[in-house]
Amino acid sequence: MASENKVFALLEKYLMGPMGEIASWRFVRAIMAAGMASIPFIIVGSMFLVLNVLPQAMPFLEGFFNDTFFRISDLYMLTYKATMGILALFFALVIGYEYTKIYAEEEEINLSPLNGALLSMFALFMTIPQLVFKNGHVSLVHEVTEDTKIIQGWEIVGNGLSRLGATGIFSAIIMGIVAVQLYRLCVKRNWIVKMPESVPSGVARAFTALIPAFIVAVAVLLINGILVVFGTDIFKIVAVPFGFVVNLTGSWLGILVIFFIIHALWIVGIHGANIVSGFILPILLTNMQHNINGANIPYAGEFHNAFAIMGGSGATLGLCIFIAFLAKSKQLKILGKAALAPGIFNINEPLIFGLPIVYNPFLAIPFFLAPMVSASIGYWAIKLHIVQPIVAMMPWPTPIGAGAFISTGGDFMAVIVAFICGIAAFLVWFPFIKIYDKRLLEQEKGEGTMA
Repeated sequence: MASENKVFALLEKYLMGPMGEIASWRFVRAIMAAGMASIPFIIVGSMFLVLNVLPQAMPFLEGFFNDTFFRISDLYMLTYKATMGILALFFALVIGYEYTKIYAEEEEINLSPLNGALLSMFALFMTIPQLVFKNGHVSLVHEVTEDTKIIQGWEIVGNGLSRLGATGIFSAIIMGIVAVQLYRLCVKRNWIVKMPESVPSGVARAFTALIPAFIVAVAVLLINGILVVFGTDIFKIVAVPFGFVVNLTGSWLGILVIFFIIHALWIVGIHGANIVSGFILPILLTNMQHNINGANIPYAGEFHNAFAIMGGSGATLGLCIFIAFLAKSKQLKILGKAALAPGIFNINEPLIFGLPIVYNPFLAIPFFLAPMVSASIGYWAIKLHIVQPIVAMMPWPTPIGAGAFISTGGDFMAVIVAFICGIAAFLVWFPFIKIYDKRLLEQEKGEGTMA
């Protein structure tokens, strides 16, 4: 027991504490809010993308689609272009709004979240055009070839402006933080235009943003100018440090590390999925965009709920079904039946806190291992081209099989692999839950106590 307490103490000191501290940072909370806010739009856009790629997964539909849906594909694919195609804009607006709102509430400063959102968007758009420094002149890049279309600095791709898509998310985050901090500085130093009280609030708010907008403009111009002189820009700079993180999500061992951190946080009572997803969602969306463009990156979109954690964190769907119908302990049977309906839709807090799994060293072992096993199967199935890569965002509560089918653009093999992942995860759980069930049964009969 003493060794178990030492393990929890180490987790609390080196994982729970630092991760909890990071998750409380204001800009991190704003980024997490941006990720959550963008998901409904991404899901809607993905629905139309799935419609467009279904014939690739099911060739027998091609003739029917050519005569029907594909006649108006340019029309309905506007939904996709207006979501994934401008994802950086979503992030810029929400981060600007939420980050400003957090400061306004917690520091009791007279900041307008709307102004913060607009200043963030303004800063982002100033960084998008590509510039070049040549012969003492700064000019917009203009390059039109068969593979590249950069018109007066604006790079055009199939979905619109390349830097407004998923690849621009990290720049949007940085520009949002810079813009809000400058706005906050102006208000705290009283560098604002004050209007008489008789002026309508909308007009007064607009003039309040006048000086901050000018300062943001000057600051971003300076950043752009300095970087251009050195032959780079904010997008290229951001790509360097985040390249390591992207590479981490592209490797099998990296994915195992991520799943370990998620479940280690859960074990000590912190919602690991929410915290870690807030950090990696921009990367997963970027990876999904690369898959749409022809890449084969396993860890993208809703890989978690499609292949790794069916039933919720810990991949507990099989466990839930087992204890609901086959457990001998009355306690487990009642809990399993109560948790079954939400478990089908990947909600398993009743199990995590009801078994309990939190602060339970015995059940912590399968809680760690099961999602690592299922994630490994899903990873290698995509990596080895057994299953199509994830190209669409599904709602995270989508049941097992259906989510994998939608995410991969209608690949029936993905459904089979998803169920294999679920079965493999349950096989990890099985010996542990059998022992746990036996202990509880003995306890209910008064023959023993839980260790």
